[in-house]
Amino acid sequence: MNETSGAALPSTASDADPMIPEEASERLTAEFGSVVDATTVARILDNSFAHLDAIGIDRARLAGVAERFARERLTALARVEGRAIRTGPAVVFVCTHNAGRSQMALGFFNRLAGDRASAWSCGSAPNTVVNPLVVAAMAERGVDIADEFPKPWADELMRAADVVVDMGCGDTDPIIAGHRFEQWPLPDPAGGGIEEIRGIRDAIELRVRRLVANLGLAV
Repeated sequence: MNETSGAALPSTASDADPMIPEEASERLTAEFGSVVDATTVARILDNSFAHLDAIGIDRARLAGVAERFARERLTALARVEGRAIRTGPAVVFVCTHNAGRSQMALGFFNRLAGDRASAWSCGSAPNTVVNPLVVAAMAERGVDIADEFPKPWADELMRAADVVVDMGCGDTDPIIAGHRFEQWPLPDPAGGGIEEIRGIRDAIELRVRRLVANLGLAV
């Protein structure tokens, strides 16, 4: 495990890409203009696009998910700057591919905590898509994660989190000084069948329920 003040995204060119709609930058600037300037918004948006493009996210949805990733990072940055848009604790779930375990944990956490907390997920080596069997298994529990997408660590998310939950990154997982860190040793659903994934899903749900209760968010 690596102790660090933040987990920076790997170096990737962040020049503006012509595929990024100008409207996306305008929307984010209007939403976060009281927290950061337009230059910072553009930098984070361009950088988010570049990293998701490097992962291999389908270009048909790349612009949309890049805007969503940038919004998550800007929301986290606002929290770091002491101008949180949402009150309550913040949690980040981290696994290797951000295509299974961490996505399930995020889905359950958002379902149980609602708008009483902030939560994100990311991976040390993100895949290009969320595992379809994971999506199907979560749908069985009434949690829709079909629109989610794998994403890499971002410094803003890690610094904003009160709790970092490691779900299988091992020695590559960033440790943020002064933040609560939990390890949930769970098998990777990649390559597993639906029955195996259901077992992992149910184990994750139990852990998330305990976390939500521990954070005083249960209703």
